[in-house]
Amino acid sequence: VTIDLLNAAMVSAPAGTIVLIDGFPRDLANLELFETTVGMAELTLFFDLSAEVMEERLLERGKTSGRTDDNIETIKKRFATFTTQSVPVVAALKEKTTVIEIDASGGVDDIAAVVAAEIEKLK
Repeated sequence: VTIDLLNAAMVSAPAGTIVLIDGFPRDLANLELFETTVGMAELTLFFDLSAEVMEERLLERGKTSGRTDDNIETIKKRFATFTTQSVPVVAALKEKTTVIEIDASGGVDDIAAVVAAEIEKLK
């Protein structure tokens, strides 16, 4: 379903439109399906952050988000899934396209500025 929605959105976007996809593909099977259905991404942004800082941020978010998955047990499971399923995707993408690693340890405004600069380079 996700790949069909992505493909439909990308096909219907005007020529020259930059499409930002967040959190996909999550595993190598998703990547293969994306490549055969949509094509290869021109650029991948990988937000690099230590597990400790991610955990701290997620637990802090959990204080006000109302999300039931912002607890230490679920966070650790999500990290394990990311390591086993998503890290190999990043490695595969590095062999196929441009992957820019962004230090996500800064503040939101700093990270947004780096992302905007990278996207601007595509224009």
